[in-house]
Amino acid sequence: MLIDSILQLYSWAVILVAVISWLVAFEVVNPSNRFVYMAMNFLYRITEPVLAPIRRLLPQMGGIDLSPIVVLLGIVFIRSLLVEYWPR
Repeated sequence: MLIDSILQLYSWAVILVAVISWLVAFEVVNPSNRFVYMAMNFLYRITEPVLAPIRRLLPQMGGIDLSPIVVLLGIVFIRSLLVEYWPR
């Protein structure tokens, strides 16, 4: 099913954004590298429209960003609804 595949790809993009942000914060990855910058830019452009409003709604947790977890839980919920109620 196309919608399920798109949701799965988007969940991987959210996971990659979280991992890349940790790698940049711990200076494992250099964001001035052209390939890294292009990958980060692409991932941020496709995930920020969903993550930014959730960040505004969630309380500050001392530097911990919980918005990817909320988005992933939402995707899991939507995918389970699709499996349960999508006509076959």
